Amino acid sequence: MNKPGNMENIAYCGLYCAECPNHTGIIANLARDLRKELRYYRFDKTAETLSNFSFFKDFGKYDDCYTVLGAMVKMRCGRVCRNGGANPGCKIRICAKKKGYNGCWECSEFENCNKLDFLNTNHGVAHKKNLQIIKKKGIDAFISGEKYWFKTK
Repeated sequence: MNKPGNMENIAYCGLYCAECPNHTGIIANLARDLRKELRYYRFDKTAETLSNFSFFKDFGKYDDCYTVLGAMVKMRCGRVCRNGGANPGCKIRICAKKKGYNGCWECSEFENCNKLDFLNTNHGVAHKKNLQIIKKKGIDAFISGEKYWFKTK
């Protein structure tokens, strides 16, 4: 795993891999641990009983919840973007590498680039804010400063 503060942790799109919950494994670990506790306490039986009461009817969806937690366990990304992590066919990474850029911040078109738009759902404008910081202040200032994971404006 790369050390935080390393340029390798900056994805081409401006997201900071070292703080990504998929890379750190924080969500996967919590989901794994919760599933383990639920199995230990046989909570499936508790949920089944509770679901018979109108106040606890949502416990009837316990199996779905347990399945989603299992999917979260699989949300690990052992490698950062620059080392082939995440989507190997990422159009952002392919474009930046093709142009010989270290990242989108080196491109004069990143503010209006539609290749970055698919990130809006999960990150708002965080990636573009990060790119603006890197372009204006440089990589070292970005690494030592605030980095956005989700930002609405």
